[in-house]
Amino acid sequence: MDAQGFSQALNGLNGEFRDPVVKRVVNKFKERSDEGYKKYGTTLHEERTTKVKGLMKYLIDIQEELMDAILYIQTAQEELKDMLDNEKKT
Repeated sequence: MDAQGFSQALNGLNGEFRDPVVKRVVNKFKERSDEGYKKYGTTLHEERTTKVKGLMKYLIDIQEELMDAILYIQTAQEELKDMLDNEKKT
């Protein structure tokens, strides 16, 4: 689904959110959807319904994304530790 389709799906919400954090996350989903469509020329829905990618490939993609996320978490923790250590020295 591209951002236009996403916006149409949200029409029931009238673009209003109780929580501004939720609104920012939804906007990021819309932006990511547009980026993915520009890069791959298809939506996840089209990819699934036309059987471009099978279930095993989706599972591999998820696994790889989660592995990357673990690396980002570790790197962020190390960066935070370095920042805190530097603060203690000053």
